[in-house]
Formats: sequence, structure tokens, C-alpha cells
Amino acid sequence: MGIRERGLTMAGTTDARPRLPPGPPLPKLVQDAAALARLQPFLRRCQRRYGDLFTLRLHGFGNVVAVGDPALVKQVFLASPTTLHSGEGSPLGPILGANSLLVIDRDVHMRQRKLLLPPFHGERMKAYEPLIERIAQEQIAAWPEGEPFPVAPTTMRITLRAILQAVFGAQDDVLRRLQRLLPPFTALGSALTPFPQVHKDLGRRSPWGRFVRMRAEVDALCDRLIAEAKRDPALAERPDVLALLVQATHEDGAPMSNAEIRDQLMTMLAAGHETTAAQLAWAVERLRREPEALARLVAEADAGGRAWRDATIREVQRTRPVIMFTSRLAKEPYELGGHVLPRGTRIVLPAALTHYDARFFPQPARFDPQRFLDRKPDTYAWIPFGGGVRRCIGASFAHMEMDVVLRTIVRTWELLPAGPDEPSERLRFRGVAYAPSRGGEARVRRRRGGVGRGGAAPAERAAVAVG
Repeated sequence: MGIRERGLTMAGTTDARPRLPPGPPLPKLVQDAAALARLQPFLRRCQRRYGDLFTLRLHGFGNVVAVGDPALVKQVFLASPTTLHSGEGSPLGPILGANSLLVIDRDVHMRQRKLLLPPFHGERMKAYEPLIERIAQEQIAAWPEGEPFPVAPTTMRITLRAILQAVFGAQDDVLRRLQRLLPPFTALGSALTPFPQVHKDLGRRSPWGRFVRMRAEVDALCDRLIAEAKRDPALAERPDVLALLVQATHEDGAPMSNAEIRDQLMTMLAAGHETTAAQLAWAVERLRREPEALARLVAEADAGGRAWRDATIREVQRTRPVIMFTSRLAKEPYELGGHVLPRGTRIVLPAALTHYDARFFPQPARFDPQRFLDRKPDTYAWIPFGGGVRRCIGASFAHMEMDVVLRTIVRTWELLPAGPDEPSERLRFRGVAYAPSRGGEARVRRRRGGVGRGGAAPAERAAVAVG
């Protein structure tokens, strides 16, 4: 009997007493260090020893039950939001604000999610593509030929500029000020997220004190954008997300407050800036080590196709997920895989487990976009964006952005293959996302005649559509 089937059989013979699955008996400090330094290998070792359901003990989280079986992942994703909370206790709460979609639960979460979903679907996504292409063209234009360099700083600038214009609707002075302020702000917030014990304002020189003052400056600029949007006679025609939030109303007809809008803007910044930038850097890192996959990507882009690029993006997200897990907090005893988990148990659903499991992805260590060609990934084994009602609302935007940026890169530059002295880059934890340790190092050569395939007109359209 397979592990997945055994878990379901056990569920039918559960005794009702709260009982955690087995797990490593290591001291908390040792488990903390292993999870921070080598999360994926640590989880895989635990899975081999204890099975698809095991318990970790981590400071700040208490008992953490990790799930490595898609059938059980599905059960958790589809559980009642009154039984399992996702936002409560999140270390992102103090960073993003009390109204953030990532830190609220139950009916409040569903109401906010309903308000935020429309900008990230359908035709509106297509309206953002010319803007992303223009930003990407501008940012990659000065790449050095023949010399090794990290692409992550470029992808960070691309994703930041895209969010500021497509989401915040920022222009001119506010755009320049946010471009200056947000990189150190997001870097500091990411560094502070895993350490809630230092979230104390001890003055402007303390890390949290600096963050609080920077957040106040960001909030003031957001308030300025909100006020300008409310005065804009063409607000209804604007494509940016902020314009939609200003016009949105709750079920009782009340508009969103400035605090709600600010916290959701911060949420979209956190979810779509560093994460997508890191994923793009991983795409370059992986493709330079897979010349056949890269050659096929280039040929398809030149021909105007995208199926292989879609599959490549999904395979990059499988092999190098930048968010290693999502989690839920049990608000009452919860039965899972033959165990009744006590109230207060944190359940984690690690992409770091299912993405590398040969039962669900044959030859998991192999980079093979073919596995996703003309077929969508399994919803509960491929989980870079989480799942259920908490699935990242910006998933479509992130995929679109990666698609446009990768297409622009391979039409403009030839990515030179990695040499034998260039080993694969290790995962480096940046507080929120896992990025390539050397920033996605690349060497490039300009493609003669590669620039401008459909480039000028989209850039002009973006300037008109988004400003």
C-alpha cells in the first residue's frame, strides 16, 4: 500500500485523543538552525525517517506538523477557515499591517479577497504586458557583454518598477521617491520578518525603529497617491490596482479605508517584488545550465510562441520555489492522516517536500519543462503559490511578468552556457524568499537584430495605457 493510501486508511481508525505525529528528538535550537540553514534537505531527511507527516519543534512556532502527501495537502487547503487559520500568528503581520490579506482570517479575509481579485484576472492582465516589456527593455539594455554579473539586481528593479506603476499607479515625483525608499525598506522588512523578538522600537538607530520610520514615510506617500486618485476625473479609466481599490466598496457600501488600501499595497509589494525577482534570477541560473531547454526557449520566442516558456516557468517554480511553504494554525483539535492534532498546532505545507518527490515528479532533480508542456501541474503537489482560498491572488500577475521578462531577455541577449567551473548556485534565505546565492550569475552576448521584435509599439502603448 502506498504512503498516500496508508494515510487515508489511518484516518479511518483515528483515536480521538490529541496526538502529534513523530518527529526528530533534536533540541529546538538545533531544529531552528537546520530549518534556517538547510530547510529542504532537513525536511527531506525527516520525511525519509518519519513519513509524510512529522512534527518539528521550533522557537516562535511551537509544534509544527509538516505534510508531504498531496492528499493531505488537499485536505488542509480545503479545510474550513474557521478550523484552520492562515494569517493568525504570521510574522508578516507587523511588517505588512493588520489589514494585510496575508494576516487576516475567516470572513474578513474573504471580503478583502473579493475586493482584490478583479485586477488580477482576464483582460486586465493583458493590459499590463506592454508596460512590463518596456520596463524590462530599459533595465536590461546596459547589461555588460561577456562579463559575469548577477541578474538579481536587474530583476529587482524590474519587478519594483512594475508594481509601482501597475499596482500603485505611481508617477513622477512619488514614483522616484518610492523607487529610492522601497529597496532598503523591503530589504530591512525581509531581514526582520523571521525575528519577531526584535520587533521593538528602541529609537531611530535600532533595526525596528528604522523600519517603523520608513513605513511611516511609505504610508505618507501612499496616502498622497490615494488622495490624488480620489481627485482624478479619469479614475474609472485607470488600469492600476490602486484606482480599483479606491473605487471598491464593502458589502455595506462603505469604501476601503486608507489603512486598508495601504496594507494591501504593501501586501502586493511583498508578494510580487522580491519573490518574482528571485524567481526570474533562478530562471536565468537554471537555463544557463540547460542549453537544450534554453535553445528551445529562444527558438519559440523568435517564432512568437509561448507554450515551452509557460512550461519552463512552472519547472523553475518547481525546482527552485522561492517560498518554501505555506502554513495553517489549528484553532481546534484537527484530524489529519491518522492523528488528532492539538489546538494551536501549526501545520506547514512545504513545496520543499512535494516538489522534490519522485512519486509525484519522476526524476525530481532533473530540470525538465517537458513535464508541464500542454498539461497543468497537479494543484496539490505543485504549490509555489499555496492553495485553497488562501492561494496567492497575484499568481497570474507573477506568471505574466515572468513570461514577458524572459521573452524580452532571450530576444535581446544570448545567455551564454555556464562553464564547468560554475556550479549550481545554492539557495540563500533572504528572510522571505529563497534567492540564488550569487544572484543568478550570467554572461551574455547581444543578439544582432534581437532587439525590438514587437518592441517599439508595445512600449508606446504602455506609455499611453499606464502613463
